[in-house]
Amino acid sequence: MSLQSPEFLVVIPARLGSTRLPRKPLADIVGKPMVIWVAERAQQSLAHSVVVATDSPEIQAACDAHRIECLMTSPDHPTGTDRIAEVARLLKLSADTLVVNVQGDEPLIPPELINQVALTLAHHADCAISTVATPITDVTEITNPNVVKVVLNRSGEAMYFSRAPIPFVRDSNTQAHTHHLRHLGIYAYRADFLQAYTRLEPAPPEQAEALEQLRALWNGYRIAVHTTTQAPPAGVDTPDDLERVRQFLANG
Repeated sequence: MSLQSPEFLVVIPARLGSTRLPRKPLADIVGKPMVIWVAERAQQSLAHSVVVATDSPEIQAACDAHRIECLMTSPDHPTGTDRIAEVARLLKLSADTLVVNVQGDEPLIPPELINQVALTLAHHADCAISTVATPITDVTEITNPNVVKVVLNRSGEAMYFSRAPIPFVRDSNTQAHTHHLRHLGIYAYRADFLQAYTRLEPAPPEQAEALEQLRALWNGYRIAVHTTTQAPPAGVDTPDDLERVRQFLANG
């Protein structure tokens, strides 16, 4: 990033409830809880501060033990975005402050990717959100509903996100000219959008696809997308993922 890098902070929403991997943020990885690994990665970015947002006293205690800033938030938030919006209120952030949402299950997230998503939003003044996508090289991912696809316009802004194979290739002779993009779940927001988001009703396409970002598009907010060919390592969703990350960091 250049010397013109924007000021931003990182917020890491972390809650203990997880259906596939209970107590995931506190899962031990080479002697440290996973959420601490995530926070320490974020601290290697250009963020001026890194805050864990939780509703769990145990997570707060883990952060305190490792000198990571942590804020207690309501246990009633339906989404991580709502939890981050509460942090923005608690910190009294100005309307144009950039806030990067780093998921609490990404212990291998590259710090430069955090920088880039903030820079992308800073360079798109008309957008409320920025995020990241990467080209799909494995054709099986195109039809995999667990892989979220995004289609961009010529300005690098999201037109739509879907679990379906978009764009749909109708004619086989156009396949070679079609590029599918996988959406990566890291976001930057302007603080005023976060407050507006909490007042928006769930949108029909959001409910159909189970994709929270469609609420923003449905309501006319624009999402800038940075495309990278360097896909970051996968996050932790399952016990097998956790073991993979443990072995990687133990050998690192």
